[in-house]
Amino acid sequence: MSTVLLVDDDCENRWALQLALESRGHHVVLAENGRDALQKAQADLPQLVITDFEMPEMDGGELCRRLKCRPVFSDMPVMLLSAMPEPTGENPCWTAFLRKPASIEVLLDLVDTFIAARLTYARAPPAS
Repeated sequence: MSTVLLVDDDCENRWALQLALESRGHHVVLAENGRDALQKAQADLPQLVITDFEMPEMDGGELCRRLKCRPVFSDMPVMLLSAMPEPTGENPCWTAFLRKPASIEVLLDLVDTFIAARLTYARAPPAS
């Protein structure tokens, strides 16, 4: 079972995405903002993060930058969700961007693809 860290300040969005992810067999860790997510990521070591972009205290873009600065999370996929267009003018550090309302099937398929790729990469024998 893979662990997905789901970050959103809207409890209805968290609940709906949590149900969808759990229906695919993922363990879901919930966070309400970027600061909370950093602590939970350190404690739970998720295989993937799904985060809203606009949140209080620390937005999804800043969360992504802080995660990518930590070696343990540098290759972890981060999916950014937003009702706004994808941010421009900055070097994106997220793996995928989905505009809300995102298709739940597309989101779940991307989650499964990213996690499968990460698990395959982690299990690959070292090059000699």
